[in-house]
Amino acid sequence: MNVLTSVSAAAALSLAIVSVPEEIAIGRQANAQVRKQIPQLRDATTSRYVSELGARLARVAPGPKYPYSFAVADYREINAFSLPGGPVWINRGVLQVATNESQVAGVLAHEIAHIARRHAADQLTKVMVANWGLGLLGAVLGNTGGASAAQVAARFLANGVVLKFSRDDERDADQVGLQILRRAGWDGRGMVELFQVLDRTSTRNPGAVEAFFSTHPAPGDRIRLLQSEIAKGRGGRRDSARFQDVQRHLKRLPAARAMPRAS
Repeated sequence: MNVLTSVSAAAALSLAIVSVPEEIAIGRQANAQVRKQIPQLRDATTSRYVSELGARLARVAPGPKYPYSFAVADYREINAFSLPGGPVWINRGVLQVATNESQVAGVLAHEIAHIARRHAADQLTKVMVANWGLGLLGAVLGNTGGASAAQVAARFLANGVVLKFSRDDERDADQVGLQILRRAGWDGRGMVELFQVLDRTSTRNPGAVEAFFSTHPAPGDRIRLLQSEIAKGRGGRRDSARFQDVQRHLKRLPAARAMPRAS
Protein backbone atom coordinates (compact mmCIF):
# COMPACT_ATOMS: atom_id res chain seq x y z
CA MET A 1 0.00 0.00 0.00
CA ASN A 2 1.55 3.33 -1.03
CA VAL A 3 1.46 6.47 1.11
CA LEU A 4 -1.40 8.10 -0.81
CA THR A 5 -3.56 5.00 -0.49
CA SER A 6 -2.65 4.70 3.18
CA VAL A 7 -3.55 8.33 3.87
CA SER A 8 -6.84 7.92 2.01
CA ALA A 9 -7.67 4.86 4.09
CA ALA A 10 -6.64 6.72 7.22
CA ALA A 11 -9.00 9.57 6.42
CA ALA A 12 -11.89 7.12 6.23
CA LEU A 13 -10.92 5.31 9.41
CA SER A 14 -9.55 8.13 11.53
CA LEU A 15 -12.69 8.66 13.57
CA ALA A 16 -12.75 4.98 14.47
CA ILE A 17 -9.01 4.65 15.06
CA VAL A 18 -8.57 7.72 17.25
CA SER A 19 -11.27 7.53 19.90
CA VAL A 20 -12.67 10.59 21.66
CA PRO A 21 -10.94 9.71 24.98
CA GLU A 22 -7.63 9.28 23.11
CA GLU A 23 -8.21 12.57 21.33
CA ILE A 24 -8.80 14.31 24.66
CA ALA A 25 -5.64 12.73 26.11
CA ILE A 26 -3.65 13.83 23.05
CA GLY A 27 -4.97 17.37 23.37
CA ARG A 28 -4.16 17.61 27.08
CA GLN A 29 -0.58 16.51 26.55
CA ALA A 30 -0.15 18.73 23.51
CA ASN A 31 -1.58 21.67 25.46
CA ALA A 32 0.94 21.11 28.23
CA GLN A 33 3.70 21.37 25.62
CA VAL A 34 2.16 24.47 24.07
CA ARG A 35 2.07 26.19 27.47
CA LYS A 36 5.85 25.74 27.69
CA GLN A 37 6.34 27.39 24.30
CA ILE A 38 3.76 30.18 24.21
CA PRO A 39 3.53 33.08 26.71
CA GLN A 40 0.04 32.97 28.19
CA LEU A 41 -1.54 36.27 29.18
CA ARG A 42 -1.79 36.02 32.96
CA ASP A 43 -4.53 38.57 33.41
CA ALA A 44 -7.63 37.47 35.31
CA THR A 45 -9.99 40.01 33.74
CA THR A 46 -9.17 39.05 30.16
CA SER A 47 -8.85 35.32 30.79
CA ARG A 48 -12.20 35.16 32.58
CA TYR A 49 -13.91 37.09 29.79
CA VAL A 50 -12.53 34.85 27.00
CA SER A 51 -13.30 31.67 28.96
CA GLU A 52 -16.90 32.73 29.54
CA LEU A 53 -17.28 33.73 25.88
CA GLY A 54 -15.88 30.37 24.79
CA ALA A 55 -18.02 28.39 27.23
CA ARG A 56 -21.18 30.02 25.91
CA LEU A 57 -20.23 28.98 22.38
CA ALA A 58 -19.10 25.48 23.38
CA ARG A 59 -22.47 24.76 25.01
CA VAL A 60 -24.16 24.82 21.59
CA ALA A 61 -21.40 23.05 19.64
CA PRO A 62 -22.29 19.77 17.92
CA GLY A 63 -20.41 16.52 18.38
CA PRO A 64 -18.89 14.98 21.51
CA LYS A 65 -18.98 16.97 24.74
CA TYR A 66 -15.30 17.84 24.90
CA PRO A 67 -13.73 19.54 27.95
CA TYR A 68 -13.20 22.82 26.11
CA SER A 69 -10.71 25.30 27.54
CA PHE A 70 -9.71 28.78 26.40
CA ALA A 71 -6.40 30.59 26.80
CA VAL A 72 -5.03 33.93 25.60
CA ALA A 73 -1.54 34.03 24.08
CA ASP A 74 0.24 37.29 24.91
CA TYR A 75 1.07 37.99 21.26
CA ARG A 76 0.12 41.12 19.34
CA GLU A 77 -0.40 39.35 16.01
CA ILE A 78 -3.84 38.19 14.85
CA ASN A 79 -4.10 34.43 15.22
CA ALA A 80 -5.91 31.57 16.94
CA PHE A 81 -5.64 27.80 16.93
CA SER A 82 -7.19 24.71 18.46
CA LEU A 83 -5.85 21.37 19.67
CA PRO A 84 -7.66 18.01 19.65
CA GLY A 85 -10.19 17.35 22.33
CA GLY A 86 -10.87 20.85 23.62
CA PRO A 87 -8.04 23.41 24.03
CA VAL A 88 -8.46 26.70 22.15
CA TRP A 89 -5.89 29.52 22.05
CA ILE A 90 -6.53 33.05 20.83
CA ASN A 91 -3.91 35.77 20.50
CA ARG A 92 -4.28 39.00 22.41
CA GLY A 93 -3.97 40.72 19.03
CA VAL A 94 -7.43 39.47 18.04
CA LEU A 95 -8.99 41.12 21.09
CA GLN A 96 -7.19 44.37 20.33
CA VAL A 97 -8.07 44.71 16.63
CA ALA A 98 -11.69 43.53 16.85
CA THR A 99 -14.22 46.33 16.76
CA ASN A 100 -17.03 44.41 18.44
CA GLU A 101 -17.61 41.27 20.49
CA SER A 102 -19.21 39.22 17.70
CA GLN A 103 -15.89 39.30 15.82
CA VAL A 104 -14.00 37.71 18.72
CA ALA A 105 -16.84 35.21 19.22
CA GLY A 106 -16.58 34.34 15.51
CA VAL A 107 -12.90 33.45 15.85
CA LEU A 108 -13.59 31.24 18.88
CA ALA A 109 -16.57 29.61 17.14
CA HIS A 110 -14.39 28.69 14.15
CA GLU A 111 -11.80 27.01 16.39
CA ILE A 112 -14.50 25.22 18.40
CA ALA A 113 -15.90 23.92 15.10
CA HIS A 114 -12.52 22.33 14.23
CA ILE A 115 -12.66 20.43 17.52
CA ALA A 116 -16.34 19.52 17.29
CA ARG A 117 -15.91 18.17 13.76
CA ARG A 118 -12.81 16.19 14.81
CA HIS A 119 -10.63 17.66 12.09
CA ALA A 120 -7.48 17.12 14.15
CA ALA A 121 -8.22 13.39 14.52
CA ASP A 122 -8.28 13.13 10.74
CA GLN A 123 -5.11 15.19 10.22
CA LEU A 124 -3.30 13.39 13.02
CA THR A 125 -4.10 10.01 11.49
CA LYS A 126 -2.84 11.14 8.07
CA VAL A 127 0.46 12.34 9.52
CA MET A 128 1.03 9.21 11.57
CA VAL A 129 0.12 6.90 8.69
CA ALA A 130 2.39 8.81 6.31
CA ASN A 131 5.25 8.27 8.77
CA TRP A 132 4.50 4.78 10.01
CA GLY A 133 1.81 3.12 7.89
CA LEU A 134 -1.77 2.21 8.75
CA GLY A 135 -0.92 -1.14 10.33
CA LEU A 136 1.59 0.33 12.77
CA LEU A 137 -0.78 3.18 13.66
CA GLY A 138 -3.44 0.64 14.57
CA ALA A 139 -0.93 -1.27 16.69
CA VAL A 140 0.16 1.87 18.52
CA LEU A 141 -3.38 2.96 19.32
CA GLY A 142 -4.77 -0.51 19.87
CA ASN A 143 -2.07 -2.21 21.89
CA THR A 144 -0.17 0.38 23.89
CA GLY A 145 -3.18 2.18 25.35
CA GLY A 146 -4.54 5.69 25.00
CA ALA A 147 -1.95 7.33 27.26
CA SER A 148 1.03 5.98 25.31
CA ALA A 149 -0.61 6.85 22.00
CA ALA A 150 -1.16 10.37 23.27
CA GLN A 151 2.52 10.73 24.17
CA VAL A 152 3.52 9.76 20.63
CA ALA A 153 0.93 11.92 18.92
CA ALA A 154 1.59 14.95 21.12
CA ARG A 155 5.13 15.15 19.73
CA PHE A 156 3.67 15.80 16.29
CA LEU A 157 1.17 18.33 17.63
CA ALA A 158 3.74 20.22 19.68
CA ASN A 159 5.76 20.72 16.51
CA GLY A 160 2.76 22.14 14.67
CA VAL A 161 2.61 19.27 12.20
CA VAL A 162 -1.17 18.89 12.19
CA LEU A 163 -2.25 22.41 13.08
CA LYS A 164 -2.64 23.32 9.41
CA PHE A 165 -6.01 21.99 8.33
CA SER A 166 -7.06 21.30 4.75
CA ARG A 167 -9.09 23.85 2.79
CA ASP A 168 -12.12 21.57 3.09
CA ASP A 169 -11.66 21.49 6.87
CA GLU A 170 -11.41 25.29 6.97
CA ARG A 171 -14.58 25.73 4.90
CA ASP A 172 -16.37 23.23 7.14
CA ALA A 173 -15.18 25.05 10.28
CA ASP A 174 -16.41 28.34 8.80
CA GLN A 175 -19.88 26.94 8.12
CA VAL A 176 -20.21 25.04 11.40
CA GLY A 177 -18.63 27.93 13.29
CA LEU A 178 -21.20 30.30 11.84
CA GLN A 179 -23.97 27.99 13.08
CA ILE A 180 -22.40 27.86 16.55
CA LEU A 181 -22.04 31.64 16.60
CA ARG A 182 -25.70 32.15 15.77
CA ARG A 183 -27.00 29.47 18.11
CA ALA A 184 -25.10 31.13 20.95
CA GLY A 185 -26.89 34.40 20.14
CA TRP A 186 -24.30 36.47 18.24
CA ASP A 187 -24.65 38.20 14.91
CA GLY A 188 -23.09 36.04 12.19
CA ARG A 189 -21.65 39.10 10.48
CA GLY A 190 -18.94 39.19 13.14
CA MET A 191 -17.15 36.24 11.54
CA VAL A 192 -16.99 37.94 8.13
CA GLU A 193 -15.97 41.27 9.65
CA LEU A 194 -12.92 39.74 11.33
CA PHE A 195 -11.87 38.20 8.02
CA GLN A 196 -12.23 41.65 6.46
CA VAL A 197 -9.98 43.07 9.19
CA LEU A 198 -7.42 40.40 8.30
CA ASP A 199 -7.67 41.29 4.62
CA ARG A 200 -7.06 44.99 5.28
CA THR A 201 -4.26 44.30 7.75
CA SER A 202 -2.45 42.05 5.27
CA THR A 203 -2.03 45.08 2.98
CA ARG A 204 -0.74 47.62 5.47
CA ASN A 205 1.02 45.33 7.99
CA PRO A 206 1.67 41.85 6.56
CA GLY A 207 3.68 40.76 9.61
CA ALA A 208 0.63 41.08 11.85
CA VAL A 209 -1.19 38.31 9.94
CA GLU A 210 1.74 36.19 8.79
CA ALA A 211 1.12 33.54 11.46
CA PHE A 212 -2.58 33.37 10.61
CA PHE A 213 -1.94 32.89 6.91
CA SER A 214 0.66 30.18 7.63
CA THR A 215 -2.07 27.94 9.04
CA HIS A 216 -5.25 29.32 7.41
CA PRO A 217 -6.29 29.99 3.81
CA ALA A 218 -6.57 33.63 2.67
CA PRO A 219 -9.95 35.11 3.67
CA GLY A 220 -11.17 36.26 0.23
CA ASP A 221 -13.11 33.15 -0.89
CA ARG A 222 -14.16 32.43 2.68
CA ILE A 223 -15.75 35.86 2.98
CA ARG A 224 -17.80 35.32 -0.19
CA LEU A 225 -19.05 31.90 0.94
CA LEU A 226 -19.99 33.15 4.39
CA GLN A 227 -21.73 36.26 3.11
CA SER A 228 -24.18 34.12 1.15
CA GLU A 229 -25.04 32.20 4.33
CA ILE A 230 -25.29 35.33 6.47
CA ALA A 231 -27.68 36.92 3.97
CA LYS A 232 -30.21 34.19 4.83
CA GLY A 233 -30.69 35.56 8.32
CA ARG A 234 -29.73 38.60 10.35
CA GLY A 235 -29.86 39.48 13.99
CA GLY A 236 -28.06 38.59 17.16
CA ARG A 237 -25.73 40.22 19.63
CA ARG A 238 -23.14 42.55 18.12
CA ASP A 239 -21.27 43.99 21.05
CA SER A 240 -21.23 44.37 24.81
CA ALA A 241 -20.07 46.92 27.33
CA ARG A 242 -17.91 44.20 28.86
CA PHE A 243 -15.99 43.70 25.63
CA GLN A 244 -15.30 47.42 25.41
CA ASP A 245 -14.16 47.37 29.04
CA VAL A 246 -11.77 44.49 28.31
CA GLN A 247 -10.31 46.36 25.33
CA ARG A 248 -9.67 49.43 27.49
CA HIS A 249 -8.18 47.22 30.17
CA LEU A 250 -5.77 45.61 27.68
CA LYS A 251 -4.45 49.03 26.69
CA ARG A 252 -3.36 49.59 30.27
CA LEU A 253 -1.33 46.38 30.40
CA PRO A 254 2.29 46.05 29.26
CA ALA A 255 2.47 45.71 25.47
CA ALA A 256 2.00 42.27 23.99
CA ARG A 257 5.03 40.45 22.60
CA ALA A 258 5.80 39.78 18.95
CA MET A 259 5.53 36.19 17.84
CA PRO A 260 8.89 34.57 17.09
CA ARG A 261 9.60 34.30 13.36
CA ALA A 262 9.93 30.86 11.89
CA SER A 263 13.55 30.03 11.16
